[in-house]
Formats: sequence, structure tokens, C-alpha cells
Amino acid sequence: MHQLFPPGADGDLHRCYVAPPRPPPAGRPWVMVNMVASVDGGATVSGRSAALGGAPDRAAFSTIRTVPDVILVGAGTVRAERYGPPRASHEVQAQRRARGQAALPRLAIVSGRLDLDATSAVFTEATEPPFVLTAGAGRPDRRRDLDDIAEVWELASATGQLDLRAALERLAGAGVRTVLCEGGPSINAQLVADDLVDEWCLTLAPTALGGDAPRIVHGPGSSAAHDLQLAHVLEDAGVLLLRYERAAPP
Repeated sequence: MHQLFPPGADGDLHRCYVAPPRPPPAGRPWVMVNMVASVDGGATVSGRSAALGGAPDRAAFSTIRTVPDVILVGAGTVRAERYGPPRASHEVQAQRRARGQAALPRLAIVSGRLDLDATSAVFTEATEPPFVLTAGAGRPDRRRDLDDIAEVWELASATGQLDLRAALERLAGAGVRTVLCEGGPSINAQLVADDLVDEWCLTLAPTALGGDAPRIVHGPGSSAAHDLQLAHVLEDAGVLLLRYERAAPP
């Protein structure tokens, strides 16, 4: 794996992804987004992202997951990518404890309709019950199924959609300092629209998909551009691992 930027820096994934400081903004956690895309902007192959990026992306994905207190993900991504609970080696768990974190990050699943399989491993094998974040539109019977296996938060905005800013503020109140969002595109779009993203981790795969493959951000746009500054680039077998941070105000 080759370090391209900044010049002369160590190319170790830990140094690039784990070591950087992430001071939480006032009232909410630091928010990271990690996604993979083709060179023409496609986010999935046959509905899944796993086919993009190969071994370099898997290595970055595993390393990035050692950072957050909470992993935020949409119910559609949980189903499509066949999510289980976060796992880590004993060494990584010890490193997290030494940093004052729980041994494993906790999942927070966004679900508008609470259409989640209560018997799936993401619930039954979790060391801590996942958060389920909803605007409260799901059927009461689905809510009852989840109440014993998850911590369900109903947080509706004035438009009736999930209020992600309120969810982040509540997580901060529970001691969460860093949140990693793993998509999907509609959640990413809401975070961008509300200007809640502090860091983007993007794997750029040397593949062109064409067709109607979705982008990594898809949904209502923001009224303003949100500038980023490049923090590092790693290259491995033609795959680019990019990390951006929110640009300082001019």
C-alpha cells in the first residue's frame, strides 16, 4: 500500500484512519461517512457494495470500524449487505478500552417502517442491543417485536421524517463522541443536507459501472456546497483510499 498524500507520511492504515483527532462539534458527535464507489460514481453492483474495492477496501473498512462509538446505518443497507453485529479482534477491543471506549461499537439502525427481522444476527448476536431510530411510522406490532431486542428512539421532525440532528444530539447526551455512517445514499443525503458530516472516507474503485447504479449520496439536495479538505490518499492495486475532513471556514 502506497502513501501518496501527504508526502513522506507513514502509509499505515491505523495512522491514516485511527490516529487523527476528532473533536466533537458542540452538541453532537463527530460524524464520519465511509463509502465505496466506482470511478463513474456508482455505489453498488447488483444492489451490494461488497463487489467494489476488493481487499484494499475491506482492509480500510475494518480499520475505520475500530474508530466510532456508534455505527449508523439504514435498514435497507442492513438487509442488502446482510449485516451482523460489529466484531473485532481481542487486540482491537483492548485498544478501544484503552482509549476509554466500549470494546465494540454499537449499531444504530435507521428504519422508517420498522421493517426489520427481529430474528436476524444483527439483533440476536449483538453484545449490546442496537439503537433503532425511527420517525414513528412503523406498525405497532413491529415496534413490540423490537422493544425487547433494541433501544427504539422515535424522533420525528416537523415534516414527519426522522430528525437525524436530534438523534445525534441525543447520542451525544449518552456519551457518544464519534459516529460512523455506512449509508445508504438517502441517509448520507440527509446528513449532507443538514451539514452534519465532518469526515468522508471514500474508496474509489478502478471500475466503471455505467447504467443506473445509485450514487453514494442520493436525495434532497442542500442549499449550499459543503467544502472538504483532503487529508490523505492511499493507493493499493489501483484502488484509491481517500479521507477528507470538513474544510475550515474561510
